[in-house]
Amino acid sequence: MTTPDSPLAAWLRGLPKAELHLHIEGTLEPEMVFALADKHRVPLAYASVDALRRAYDFDDLQSFLDLYYAGADVLRDEVDFHAMTAAYLRRAAADGVVHVEIFFDPQTHTARGIDIGTVIGGIHRALVEGERELGISHRLILCFLRHLSEAEAEATLDAALPYRTLIAGVGLDSSERGHPPQKFARVFARAASLGFKRVAHAGEEGPAAYIRDAIDVLDVCRIDHGVRCDEDPALVAQLAATRMPLTVCPLSNTKLKVYAQMQQHNIGRLLRAGLCVTVNSDDPAYFGGYVVDNYLAIADALSLSRAELAQLARQSFEASWLDDAVRQQWIARIDAYVAAT
Repeated sequence: MTTPDSPLAAWLRGLPKAELHLHIEGTLEPEMVFALADKHRVPLAYASVDALRRAYDFDDLQSFLDLYYAGADVLRDEVDFHAMTAAYLRRAAADGVVHVEIFFDPQTHTARGIDIGTVIGGIHRALVEGERELGISHRLILCFLRHLSEAEAEATLDAALPYRTLIAGVGLDSSERGHPPQKFARVFARAASLGFKRVAHAGEEGPAAYIRDAIDVLDVCRIDHGVRCDEDPALVAQLAATRMPLTVCPLSNTKLKVYAQMQQHNIGRLLRAGLCVTVNSDDPAYFGGYVVDNYLAIADALSLSRAELAQLARQSFEASWLDDAVRQQWIARIDAYVAAT
């Protein structure tokens, strides 16, 4: 097994990368949960950091989400959201991430009486500082919780409009099963009319048909997860032909039992079939690893070459919302790095 101090790990940390599928609330490490709980006198169901970390043993997506939403309860003021985001950016920088497009879930917080401006303000301030101090550029994506109603998503979009210059796009996350993309067709159409880019979780817990629906009904420019596309060979061919990006999260997929073990994961097959697959960490505090950990896991289990790992990094920029000139500059940096190492 390749270790975090191996030559491959060092090489991967030097490889420029973008991360495109990252829930900022999912970076809340147990130590910070306890610190913020103490700050705000929020009672926790766990006696220690170790006890909370041991609880990160999920049976499925819903069991993870239950713990995820409970952990988010310690986030109460702008300083908390700033601290959480800044901590993630430091971890990302150490992994060689130079551009992030991160999700946040405002409904998780507004339902607890936290103003959406408090959430956005703390996250945005950390992102601006991260660009200035760490050289990490950013885009922010507001996600609607799909287990809630479309009317609630509409209200969330309304609340976010005063901050629209800080938000690049909208997404769709939370429980996939039983909540098809069609449920949010109108709010996504409205977001499009307002100039927001669109992405959606599809084909993780839900079927391959949800991927088609996200493309056809929600008019997304990127699919988050998408690993169940291989249930439909015609869809795989379409994704390859159109270069529709898939933001794949390997450790998350195995932790949530989408795959029983990493050796079964299809990201290598999809890459070799010409799909624009990318590597991301999803909710790294909960799933046991940040972005380089995900690269290492698939390199080991799927016998990916350095050339294939570099191609995954190139595709992270291809799939990003960076301006084309900047995107091409980073791809050239990857090519130069690979040639020199």
